[in-house]
Amino acid sequence: MPKFSSEDIPDLHGQVILVTGGNAGLGLETIRQLAKHNPARIYLAARSKAKAEAAITELQESNPSAPISFLQLDLSSFSSVKAAAETFKRSESRLDILINNAGIMMMPEGLTESGYEIQFGTNVMGPALFTQLLLPLVQETAKINPETRIVSLGSSSEKLAPSDIYPFDELKTTMSHRSTISRYCISKIADVHYTYALAERYKDIKILCVDPGMVSTNLFHNSAGFFLKPFVNMAFGIFSSPVEKGALSQIWAAVSPDAKSAEYYSPVGVPGKGSDMSRNRDVQEKLWQWIQNELQGLL
Repeated sequence: MPKFSSEDIPDLHGQVILVTGGNAGLGLETIRQLAKHNPARIYLAARSKAKAEAAITELQESNPSAPISFLQLDLSSFSSVKAAAETFKRSESRLDILINNAGIMMMPEGLTESGYEIQFGTNVMGPALFTQLLLPLVQETAKINPETRIVSLGSSSEKLAPSDIYPFDELKTTMSHRSTISRYCISKIADVHYTYALAERYKDIKILCVDPGMVSTNLFHNSAGFFLKPFVNMAFGIFSSPVEKGALSQIWAAVSPDAKSAEYYSPVGVPGKGSDMSRNRDVQEKLWQWIQNELQGLL
């Protein structure tokens, strides 16, 4: 396992970084640590302007010169995703690091604006559209910075995805006959498969996925209540890492020269720990084609 700390983050002079879900938890800590290493600009993408501005104020209290800007982004809304991508492209001529950090967990039944199951739509479809809208800019940046990369967050919960992991005829329903945990696990293995598929097609960029491990953030605590929640809360309290340590997985993936494309890393920088199903290329390609069909006309 690579020994890595915030002191190992290299100089990021001139680089433009975008972190989704940057107003809390892992995203906020990732921005906090990267901002100390001289980037040209970091964009904190989030749904709530008020929460984002409060987070930026907090970050700049300890680092007054931190070049952080808010980007309005609601991943459950394709219209918001497209608007955010257009706003970013009008503002910047490069994008060195995109960290798809934002996500939701164990939510009650619901649909996104475009009719996808709420967790799949927010964790998979929104980030897929956002990433692909920004890909041309990332590719241009890769011509001047070979360490340009896209990092997406997976989860060890992908190992718990049901055997029929992509019931494509159900993904645009509330999937009410499946538990919220099952729906979440489907979305997280999809993040891994999508990352692999994207990396196969865009070899000029480092594209990788990381499992941050069990980290003490508000992601679970803001999720829907259910009978197991008190016990899982207790487990999180006992076994989880503090966010300062938990964020190192995605920070390492974003900046380390040792990070390789088309890999799925466990904390910190350990490859090859994903499930057998996460490495099933046939299933991966079926998901990729389905997503591309869904995004047709939006790209």
